[in-house]
Amino acid sequence: MAKKAKRKFSTFSLSFLDIMSCGLGAVALLFLILKHDIDNQPAPAEPMQAEINLLQEEITEGEKDLVVARNTVDKADDQLAEAQGRARRIQERIDELRAAIEAEHPIATGDAIEQLQAEIAALEQRTRELGEDPGDSYVRAILGEGDRQYLTGLKTGGRNILILVDASGSMLDRTIINVIRRRNMSDAEQRGSRKWQRALDTVDWIVSRMPRTSQYQIYLFNTDFESALPGTEGEWLEVSDRSELGDAVASMRDRIPAGGTNLRTIFEAAAIMSPQPDNMFLVTDGLPTQGQAEPKKGTVTAAQRMGFFREAIERLPRGVPVNTILQPMEGDPIAASAFWRLAVITNGAFMSPAPDWP
Repeated sequence: MAKKAKRKFSTFSLSFLDIMSCGLGAVALLFLILKHDIDNQPAPAEPMQAEINLLQEEITEGEKDLVVARNTVDKADDQLAEAQGRARRIQERIDELRAAIEAEHPIATGDAIEQLQAEIAALEQRTRELGEDPGDSYVRAILGEGDRQYLTGLKTGGRNILILVDASGSMLDRTIINVIRRRNMSDAEQRGSRKWQRALDTVDWIVSRMPRTSQYQIYLFNTDFESALPGTEGEWLEVSDRSELGDAVASMRDRIPAGGTNLRTIFEAAAIMSPQPDNMFLVTDGLPTQGQAEPKKGTVTAAQRMGFFREAIERLPRGVPVNTILQPMEGDPIAASAFWRLAVITNGAFMSPAPDWP
């Protein structure tokens, strides 16, 4: 039997080619797998990066604001320290002044107070022995419900006190229609007008609080003027003369309000008094209705009344405080502001009492 010939080895045999093919297929398969996996990868996170950048910017701005806030706090601390230093210096100065005052005027001790009280009691006893009531501190007594001190703030002092009382027809009532009605009533009913009686009670209140050592004069005015005590125009009367003062007040009660209002005339009369008054009281209900020249028409406008008022003020004696007590009148809304300005200019006072006074 013949022997088979021995096969020769070749690197390019079928087995080798199979292996190479398998390897190539594996590479191709791997390539396909990797390609597919790449397609499934998420896209780059660009929106998240933008948000990160925004947060970074906010952090940067916050750091800047923090620096500004710290600087502000430091500045406030400096101001607080400076204010505390000033407060300490002021308190030290107050303590120094208080010590100086106490050294110059020592506070009264209990013994000193008792001694003063004993002296007051002795003076009161001496007054009773002389027949005077120590509680009688007013020139005239005011009857009413208690001590109705509604007109507080008025300075009733002075050496020469002039009281000007508006006695024009408008003092009969608060409204124009009622003024017209009262003009046609009896004299007794016109004198008893509540508004007019309140004006007279106001004058009584003022004179009751004038210093005993003062001099006074009471003028009633409308288009002209006259003294409450007839025949004493241009004279100063003594407050200490109670009988004469009572006659002046009683005489006013007999007067019937009538006519228009001319402040110019009464202010001119005040200016020529000798010596000039150092305190004036004006009891009225509104701006004047007449001036140097009488109005051509029957009615007077608000502008005309204001012009008459300015004209009258020019005749006032200089440096004399004018205290106005106003009883408002219908149809004269600017009177209050005008008389308030007059009080400011002259360093006087202005008030409109409560309806139930006194």
